[in-house]
Amino acid sequence: MSTVKLTVNGKAVAVDVEDRTLLVQLLRDHLNLTGTHVGCDTSQCGACVVHMDGRAVKSCTMLAGQADGANVTTIEGIAKGDELHPMQAAFRDNHGLQCGYCTPGMIMSAIDIVQRHGGQLDEATVRTELEGNICRCTGYHNIVKAVLDAAGRMKVSQAAE
Repeated sequence: MSTVKLTVNGKAVAVDVEDRTLLVQLLRDHLNLTGTHVGCDTSQCGACVVHMDGRAVKSCTMLAGQADGANVTTIEGIAKGDELHPMQAAFRDNHGLQCGYCTPGMIMSAIDIVQRHGGQLDEATVRTELEGNICRCTGYHNIVKAVLDAAGRMKVSQAAE
């Protein structure tokens, strides 16, 4: 057993876990943050994506101990109260989801994409960047539309801050 100390969605936490515990298990089973999903356990589907120190990571292939001292943000931590994050709002407005299973990881990946590329996004870039996220329900068309829409919203949101 080890104690993993990290900040999750702005709150400092310390959790005693077995050394083999994955970050996704710490989040779901120990902190009850179930928005982060487990889809494949092999880092191929992207349902488990969270942000660690501002970068998208696949939490199903990271040991919890690797996050010791880190700042982790999950899908539960991106909205501001009742106000959706611009990416969440764009997914809703552009019908970028169907069953919703992949949506949290897709949104977390998409936020990272926009933060890394800024205003330099086009459809081809979004499609290439989302290759690590699998959606079995859609043809990705509305997901790509949502990401491009959110990129504009995020620029406006950042300018207002």
